[in-house]
Amino acid sequence: MKQAPTTESRRRLLRVLALSAGLWGLSAPIASNVWAQTTGSGKPTNPLTQLRIGYQKSAVNLVILKQQAVLEKRFPNAQIKWVDFPAGPQLLEALAVGSLEFGLTGDSPPVFAQAAGKDLVYVGAEPAKPESSAILVAKDSPIKTLADLKGKKIALQKGSSAHYLLVQAVEKAGLQWSDIQPIYLAPADARAAFERQSVDAWAIWDPFYAATELALAPLVLATGTGLSSNNSFYLASRAFATDYPDVVAVLFEELSRANQFVQQHRPEAIKLISSYSGLDAGVVSLFLQRRPSSPVGLIAPRTVLAQQQVADSFHKLGLIPKRVEVAQIVWQPKASVLAKTP
Repeated sequence: MKQAPTTESRRRLLRVLALSAGLWGLSAPIASNVWAQTTGSGKPTNPLTQLRIGYQKSAVNLVILKQQAVLEKRFPNAQIKWVDFPAGPQLLEALAVGSLEFGLTGDSPPVFAQAAGKDLVYVGAEPAKPESSAILVAKDSPIKTLADLKGKKIALQKGSSAHYLLVQAVEKAGLQWSDIQPIYLAPADARAAFERQSVDAWAIWDPFYAATELALAPLVLATGTGLSSNNSFYLASRAFATDYPDVVAVLFEELSRANQFVQQHRPEAIKLISSYSGLDAGVVSLFLQRRPSSPVGLIAPRTVLAQQQVADSFHKLGLIPKRVEVAQIVWQPKASVLAKTP
């Protein structure tokens, strides 16, 4: 009869796999299975009683989990609460003050949060989505190139992924940030301003982008392609990531399964997202068409470097008060898991 692995052998295996995950972005289901094995029973060693999740209309994988009540089934003894936000900055503010444990944002909100001293950590990421954000102008606008944005009023959510997209677009056009007039508005208010033509352009992401595209047929001045990777990050409070690494592993596993559902059952996914968001099925379909397959995994070194470029760009323009080191708040799962291994 084969002898069961000792505690020390499990520790050594975990060290190797955790290091591999950190270097190469170990896939979420595999990582989840490894972490579950460290408890012996596959159950969290620190039972979860509450999980508050922040999400947006763009958070496809989280929306699917919510609509299918997946986490309520995985954690029947925990109170699962879903909190909807219009954009990432508002979500991370709630996370920082202890109103959430976990959430998804684009690339810019974590930079602003870190610069403001918020105590949170990057725990995971989805693949880049450069086609899912754009700079829009009215279809009859005289603005035809990025250089034409000089002196113009441009609506955007401050500290959002659209903020970085616009920063990059201005630089590519050979302009200074002071050459444009940023008008900081939440997506709903920005849409209204765009329709009234009280702003000249709008930097925005899906599904607001898709909804506007189908309703107003605007000119797409630029997308993120060649400007911004538009990475999506999962963030958590430091306490949650430290105390519940096994729960984070389950979240990764289920989020990646949700992505598989979206890829393999597109009509059903469109119905679920439409019923939650109130968006027309055509809008959701367009939104999903330009969204790549998005499994969730640990953050690869190259993604940390890309995020550092985002942070450095904002600091260079004086849009954040100090330079930040992104790597300082990237969660290190091997340390957390090893501390909890029996």
